[in-house]
Amino acid sequence: MIRENILVEKEKNKIKRKPVAYGDLRGWIEALNAAGELAEFDSEVDWDTELGTIIRLAQGTGAGPAFLFNNIKDYNSDDAVSSQVFTNGQGSYSRLAMMFGLPRDTSVSEMVKICRYIFQERVPPKVVRTGPVKDNILKGKDIDLFKFPIPKWNRKDGGRYVNTYSGCVTKDPETGIHNVGIYRGMALDQANIGLLLWRAQGWGNHYAKHIGRSDEMPVAFVIGWEPCLGFTAGSPVPRDVSEYEVMGAIRGKPVELVDCETVPLQVPASAEIIIEGWVSTDPQSFRPEGPYAEFTGYYATEQTPKHVARVTAITHRDKPILRGALEGAVPGSYGENHIMSSIQRSATAWNALETAGVPGVTDVFGMPIQACINVAVQIKQTYRGQAKQVAAALWGNSASHVRYKHVFVVDEDIDVHDYGAIDWALAWRFNAGEDDLLVFPSTWGAGLDPSTRARDSNVHLFGTGKWNRVLLDCTINLDYEPDDKGRRWPPTVHPSADDQDKVRARWTELGLGKWGTGKI
Repeated sequence: MIRENILVEKEKNKIKRKPVAYGDLRGWIEALNAAGELAEFDSEVDWDTELGTIIRLAQGTGAGPAFLFNNIKDYNSDDAVSSQVFTNGQGSYSRLAMMFGLPRDTSVSEMVKICRYIFQERVPPKVVRTGPVKDNILKGKDIDLFKFPIPKWNRKDGGRYVNTYSGCVTKDPETGIHNVGIYRGMALDQANIGLLLWRAQGWGNHYAKHIGRSDEMPVAFVIGWEPCLGFTAGSPVPRDVSEYEVMGAIRGKPVELVDCETVPLQVPASAEIIIEGWVSTDPQSFRPEGPYAEFTGYYATEQTPKHVARVTAITHRDKPILRGALEGAVPGSYGENHIMSSIQRSATAWNALETAGVPGVTDVFGMPIQACINVAVQIKQTYRGQAKQVAAALWGNSASHVRYKHVFVVDEDIDVHDYGAIDWALAWRFNAGEDDLLVFPSTWGAGLDPSTRARDSNVHLFGTGKWNRVLLDCTINLDYEPDDKGRRWPPTVHPSADDQDKVRARWTELGLGKWGTGKI
């Protein structure tokens, strides 16, 4: 751990940022609008599938805007409690840079490094007496989830999903440490939410402790706050650390928290909406939930009995903005979960490798299209078996629960941010018959993975899914005998540095400026 902190501190000292506390979701929306990162829709949009279809077609692959829908069908009357939906706020690297307090053109590799040290920092929250989220307090017969414009995001979804980007707050009943995660939840009726709750998750660990106590688990769903909430809630923060402390590090100020009305939890005082409730540990309370268009880009097609949050209070601001997210990535269209995962999960993997003492790691990245399920690790290779050490360290880390299924290890001349470079290394440096392929069978994994047999995806039976993980060692094989010139591999066709410099000096003269930079 000392070694890790020294390395992360070195990276931190290279990076200058100005943390920004946006105050609430409205402050974040204003900042996005000023930066030209927001698309507003004043035409009426149907909450039933149309809204989600618009996002799916318009979000692109990280170049699309944040979306603010101002006119939702059935929720546009003067007396509507809520009439706006906001989404895709972190669906581009430029907007993640804004969240971090960095220039919008900050490189992806720099943001991964920034994430590495931010995940090591802590700014404790501050408890306040009240805040805007207490403007309206609904209890008893006044509770109605459908007062809010919850979308049916996709045609084949089993219902209207209120928890798609909510901060799901629970507390360890033994330590009192709050956990904030992002988990899906479907509005079953006016006062009940069907949940996807796995024992291997952060709140699943809390739930297991409540089972041992034979009592209910309190929960609060935070809908709409600063961007650091969703980013941190979707990250694998250690279980002995509250996500509120990491949020404070990102924004540079403590998160102001207020007590909930009906559960012993604390939530951001300036959130848009808080839904409070209790989750029973009695399987008899389970109700059917699903299907749902999941982050895999496929529907989780089963409708099975799942845990239920019994809503006991809703507090909200005047005219609250519903915050949600469209899940699921397909080639040509992916949004904020996948963009964020490529940064946060890459940073976590790099820190895990440093913690395990793996030397020579020079870059780590998982492409957004698959949300870091596949991760590429660039190393300065100095001894045989180094790639296997990389895979073992990643798969033995708790952050690997639903990530790092396939690990590519490459040499330092291969850019892990370039699929073409990784593919080239796979073609010409990987040899399955020379121990470059390693399968680690029957490990914990994502139960939502459609390549996993249905039986092995039964999280109620097994607690999690099952993955057969794979290492593809795409480094130059140090088992090979050097030739008479000491080379294990032939030289590449790259021109010499001197030849490249001479041509680049004539780049403009040759009229090549419009064709690129000449860098390879």
